[in-house]
Amino acid sequence: MGITIIGTGHYVPGEPVPNEALSKVMETNDEWIRKRTGIHQRHFVREGEGVADMSVHAARRACEDAGITPEDVDFIVFCTMTPEYAFPGSGGLLGAKLGIARVPALDIRQQCAAVPFGLQVAEGLVATGAAKTVLLVGADAHAGLMPWTDWDVVRGEREGEVDQACYERGTRHRGIAVVFGDGAAAMVLRAAPEGRGFLAADLHTDGNRYDGIYLPGGGFRSLPYLTHQTIEDEEYVPRMRGRDLMKTAVTELSKSIESLCERLGVTKHDIDWVLAHQANDRINGALRKHMGLPEEKVPSNIAKFGNTSAATVGILTDELRREGKLEEGQLVCFVALGSGLNWGSVMMRL
Repeated sequence: MGITIIGTGHYVPGEPVPNEALSKVMETNDEWIRKRTGIHQRHFVREGEGVADMSVHAARRACEDAGITPEDVDFIVFCTMTPEYAFPGSGGLLGAKLGIARVPALDIRQQCAAVPFGLQVAEGLVATGAAKTVLLVGADAHAGLMPWTDWDVVRGEREGEVDQACYERGTRHRGIAVVFGDGAAAMVLRAAPEGRGFLAADLHTDGNRYDGIYLPGGGFRSLPYLTHQTIEDEEYVPRMRGRDLMKTAVTELSKSIESLCERLGVTKHDIDWVLAHQANDRINGALRKHMGLPEEKVPSNIAKFGNTSAATVGILTDELRREGKLEEGQLVCFVALGSGLNWGSVMMRL
């Protein structure tokens, strides 16, 4: 008897920022972004808004969907790579904002692979009796990683020129800057009836591949951990080896799904939904083709939200649930790869 999803919710901040808005702060355009990523728009937090703030909305919606109150939650698992503070983590902040400040909160750092790892952690908590109702949250606020400074121009609040040095900096980092958006998603998890729920996980971490995508600045090898040189060298912007990452994602995620199928005695064609991390539409398209799966089994919403990292799989799950597409008895595979590198998949019978 494994855990199952009894409620979901998601939240994205503010008005959508279309691709053309980014062309004002870097050399790019709508066609260039869509062709390479499948993204049409994304959302960004404003100054002073953090992942716990976004997650309050997602968590309350998930609790309402589950027919419970936040007081019924007895464990929080919070996934983010963009917390409000270097320490403490954001899970405790969310608990306080929900009015359940004494509930234990565990912060995990698997970045875009948050949901598969988070589901296994939640499964262990419920299976051992440490928790009955787990709130699993994935949220990221990437706005602070962006290479531009003219936010009023990006948001359409001001017309006019931007600083040329900032424009050139944006252009240098456009390959990664056009990908990200901000958002939060929450799942309420409880033990499932016999024959349903969490079936198995196939998870992996390889620190040898950390530089596939990572943030070079702000680490504690530097004394102090933040310096003027960090800003001067633009080390607050993530670095990514896109082609290598795409190849790794397609290869490793395919192996992970196939491994689970073999372990559970099912075929890939028995899977009703493959809910994949929304990093790039080209990656998910390549994964789908590599595995020979029909397009309708591997849904995408990256066009609306961009890559919200820890929130992507949860947002997609919530949308499909509210559209009535996820049904009891369906076999669902949650799959993702993120910085670390961390990757893997979880199979669940709804």
